[in-house]
Amino acid sequence: MSETVESVSALIIQKLLANPKVPRDIDGNCKIMDDLAFDSLAVMNFVMEVEDCMDVSVPLDKLADIRTINDLATCVVDLKNKG
Repeated sequence: MSETVESVSALIIQKLLANPKVPRDIDGNCKIMDDLAFDSLAVMNFVMEVEDCMDVSVPLDKLADIRTINDLATCVVDLKNKG
């Protein structure tokens, strides 16, 4: 079964909500660094967690374009579909 952006975004939000410091009212349009107050190291660590969960590897050049939760979900889905 192939993942959709919506399903991957929901999984990412579920993972984020496991962190008590993350606001409870997040959605796919939330900006990871601005709205969630993640610094670059926190973003890298979180992306690695998503990579492990989804069995993908996000290239660094793609990581630079990821701003929102939906951006990350779209990238993961694209990588899964190519793989």
